[in-house]
Amino acid sequence: MKLKQLGDTGVQIPELALGTWQYQGGAEPLRAGIELGASFIDTAELYGTETVVGQAIRGIRDRIFLASKVSPRHFRRQDVIKAAECSLKQLNTDYLDLYQLHWPNYTVPIGETMSAMERLVETGKIRFIGVSNFTAAELRRAQSTLSKTRIVSNQVRYSLVDRTPEEGLLQYCGDHQVSLLAFSPLATGFDRMRICDPDDVLGQVAAAVGKTRAQVALSWCVSRPGVVAIFKADKTEHVQENCAASGWELSPEHIQLLETRIRHSRRNRAERFLRRLARRASQYTGRNLGSATAMDHAHNNNQDQER
Repeated sequence: MKLKQLGDTGVQIPELALGTWQYQGGAEPLRAGIELGASFIDTAELYGTETVVGQAIRGIRDRIFLASKVSPRHFRRQDVIKAAECSLKQLNTDYLDLYQLHWPNYTVPIGETMSAMERLVETGKIRFIGVSNFTAAELRRAQSTLSKTRIVSNQVRYSLVDRTPEEGLLQYCGDHQVSLLAFSPLATGFDRMRICDPDDVLGQVAAAVGKTRAQVALSWCVSRPGVVAIFKADKTEHVQENCAASGWELSPEHIQLLETRIRHSRRNRAERFLRRLARRASQYTGRNLGSATAMDHAHNNNQDQER
């Protein structure tokens, strides 16, 4: 599988990674992906899949680039450290290659959270710091609080039919050597892809290059410099299909066809502001009630937009 550099670290990672949000496939499909070169596995404490990932990597940890995420309700300094230790226990490993802030938390100073993340790097419990669902401004603010390390990645939704990161974030990440980790690169199933592609342009391109629709959609995603695509597949045959999206490239003509003929959305600045405002309100409500559960409930209700 083709490799890409993670941020400015010099570390090479697969351009296709195994995602585990709402994953129900057990260890076998993950193992199949690893054997095909997709040795980057992404999970999170909120996913409830760290245990199965731990089973999948047992005995082969040294071959795996392992990533997890800390829930926003654990962004206080000591909570970040405890959450990381809990994830390590669930995954049955001594360290994480990448530890990510799952969403911004507007109720906790970002400097406090990032100080804890740097401490985890210093103690060897994590190698690199990443974020998820951060805007360019939030990413810049988080980076400004770090004194010894850099943020190497930002995990956001990106696909042929949702190209919101192209509204500035993709450029910012490229300019600052931050890898963009694209989740839902197949638009959380192909139903939305079909709606946005009534002429089946994806099928036409797939037929022309001798690949499947999923392989073409994934290949388009990773054709962007610095972009790694994280897909979720519960069945071994789907993992095998998706992994075969690497190792070849779409022609510029096919890329242009996909981009101009398939309808796509880009949330504008006002829409992004309103989404952030709603999340801020839900977090403050959860905090004022003194209920971590309330905050988690608010986050989980938004997972159809942002994992």
